[in-house]
Amino acid sequence: MGVARLMDGFAATVGEWAEDVKGAIEAIWRESIQAVEAEAQKPRGAGGRMRIKTGFLRASLMASTSMMPPISPTSKPVDGQTYAYTGQEVSAVINGAKLGQTIFMGYTAAYAAHREYGARGQPPDAFVRTAAQKWPQIVAAKEAELKGRLGLA
Repeated sequence: MGVARLMDGFAATVGEWAEDVKGAIEAIWRESIQAVEAEAQKPRGAGGRMRIKTGFLRASLMASTSMMPPISPTSKPVDGQTYAYTGQEVSAVINGAKLGQTIFMGYTAAYAAHREYGARGQPPDAFVRTAAQKWPQIVAAKEAELKGRLGLA
């Protein structure tokens, strides 16, 4: 999802107050990454960009701190089966990462790139790119939320 590039503007976005509150910067960082994930995963019916038929693409999201999860050319849904996404594995990677560490998130479904960029006459869904582009707004919102929770707003 390009989270490493997103980190570049993170420090400039978060206010100075967060440096004085222990754990604030890390909390804003983690919550912002999880919010980008949630935005990419948001179904069209809920205002997002991801089309969901079986849930397979959505359930194929993986995260790592060492490398981009690879797309598997054979990773396709089984006819008639539906798939659920819990997010537990991705959350574990986010929560286990050190502040500023690169977190790679990617879909392993064989058709993930086709959905993101469009193929066979279908327009792009751009669910990943659109979520990543919202990084500055997400960070600002998470900062404001934390500031409010701490009674500093």
